[in-house]
Amino acid sequence: MPTGVTDSTLPAPDEAQRAHSDALRARLCERIAAQGGWLRFDEYLQLVLYAPGLGYYAAGARKFGADGDFVTAPELSPLFGGVIARQLAAQPIDTLLELGAGSGALAETLLLRLQALDALPREYLILEVSAELRERQRQRLAALPAPLAARVRWLERLPAEPWSGIVLANEVADALPFRRVRWQGGAWQELGVGLAGGSLQWQGRTPAESLRAELERLFGASPALPDGYCAELCPAMGPWLAALAAPLRQGALLLFDYGLGRAELYHEMRSDGTLRCHYRHRAHDDPFLHPGLQDITAWVDFTRLAESASDAGLVVAGYCTQSAFLLAGGLGAELDATVAGARSEKEALRRRAEAQQLLLPGEMGETFKALLLTRGASAPWSAFALQDLRRLL
Repeated sequence: MPTGVTDSTLPAPDEAQRAHSDALRARLCERIAAQGGWLRFDEYLQLVLYAPGLGYYAAGARKFGADGDFVTAPELSPLFGGVIARQLAAQPIDTLLELGAGSGALAETLLLRLQALDALPREYLILEVSAELRERQRQRLAALPAPLAARVRWLERLPAEPWSGIVLANEVADALPFRRVRWQGGAWQELGVGLAGGSLQWQGRTPAESLRAELERLFGASPALPDGYCAELCPAMGPWLAALAAPLRQGALLLFDYGLGRAELYHEMRSDGTLRCHYRHRAHDDPFLHPGLQDITAWVDFTRLAESASDAGLVVAGYCTQSAFLLAGGLGAELDATVAGARSEKEALRRRAEAQQLLLPGEMGETFKALLLTRGASAPWSAFALQDLRRLL
């Protein structure tokens, strides 16, 4: 659904940012020309998000916090990581692996809280595709007490050898490149990227047979959809989850992201899809604006995640809203302890406001979901005791 945010209402890039974006745009134009004038949207995303030195996640622009483009739950408040730490403390953990650790805020909170709970893992691994973010994480975590900082190690790729432990992924699945489709005139089109007068724009093509088969699986042979209905699909999610699960001998994957089960996500009333762009804390729906300077995401199909988990031999052990996870996982106790230790009333009020933002339906509480995937026996995860939405997957 259009947000009403336009180029004229967004902050203008400075000269260096504009030059950066122009360089990436030139590379995009070359790639589009080399592929006959049309580029699949997931390939476009791979370039604008991950192209070495130019993509959004591969370059040096600040992404998180007040000076960035968006705020994640760990950046918003240590209360989020505190609740996760309470859950992890009940598990026999040898290794923690965090995917896409952002600024390092979650790792910092977890290590400090797990130390306080006498439940530190032997090692804390981070797999981060962005060299710039890896450096920012190193600087932040190097400031921890030496016994904690020494437990952190960065990986270049997923472990190849079998291992046991827990994988954490907060707002990672939504960053996987996805494809976009449109129902038009009683037939599907795949929306890719073309050029018109030197400008990037949407262009539709008849889907390949593999994509048509996938669309029929999701929507049926003759879907009753409004003309112009758009949706996003992420076929890469299955291989991604399979790669995570393959070496995991015993343990769990705990994922947080915004999204829905398939029936809700692809409802006919959601006719504009869920593609969103984030730039300087403004959300809009133009993925061709300032390439390389903005994040581009779509809501996660949690049914696809659950199907992929089952295919990979994992058990879908829990699925609930972030709000339910936090409340059942001990947010109240975590908030009480944090407020009691606050250095001022202003700090205490800020922590209470952060808790509300994590919980409220209009903020992060309902839009974000928590998904627990397990292999092998484990202690109960009390954070999933309040709400079970697995019937919606």
